Amino acid sequence: MALIYIVEDDKNISEIESFSLKNAGHQTVEFADGKSFARGLIEKKPDLILLDIMLPDEDGLSILKKLRDHHETKKIPVIMVTAKSTEIDKVKGLDNGADDYMTKPFGVMELVSRVKALLRRTGNQDTEKLFEIGCLMINDEKRKVYVDGKAVELTYKEYELLRYLAQNQEIVLPRDSIMEHIWHANCEIESRTLDVHIKTLRHKLGEAGKYIKTVRNVGYCMNKV
Repeated sequence: MALIYIVEDDKNISEIESFSLKNAGHQTVEFADGKSFARGLIEKKPDLILLDIMLPDEDGLSILKKLRDHHETKKIPVIMVTAKSTEIDKVKGLDNGADDYMTKPFGVMELVSRVKALLRRTGNQDTEKLFEIGCLMINDEKRKVYVDGKAVELTYKEYELLRYLAQNQEIVLPRDSIMEHIWHANCEIESRTLDVHIKTLRHKLGEAGKYIKTVRNVGYCMNKV
């Protein structure tokens, strides 16, 4: 999937960001300051940058301006990540060319969602058409599902639900988020539809049905462990 550069001097935060994005299928490289980040850009250009404002050697806004002024980096999507939360700080970041803005602290699910949305908007979203999770294989180009090499017949919604879970492997997806994505609804009555589809999906997938985990009081997660 996408190569993402994380420019963050707080090691704990950068590790959490990196771990979350790797679980979502992306590659990440961490940089603790502007100098090491500049060297990394010379070696390889990323698909997206998470850029903190408060860095030890150079202000993130200054780095952002350099990115936007250089022809090789001006179109790379940038999400500003900072502890600053005032409206003027956000305006400065967006006016200087940031594509999105996140204020610490934030949830890892929000981070992954923001990254995914930005990659989709900028045309850099992964075009992967094949998902393999244990004995389960999903060929998205042909909309075919196989378990141990045997084809599994799914309805349209069952397939969409399975694909959504597979695309977000190891990420806990809240019930409301799933309902909104698959059925464009999140009311309590309709949410029972989700449980029915999960139950049917597990049954049809047989051995692979165990990969769909129930996270009590939250939602569902696909994980082969």
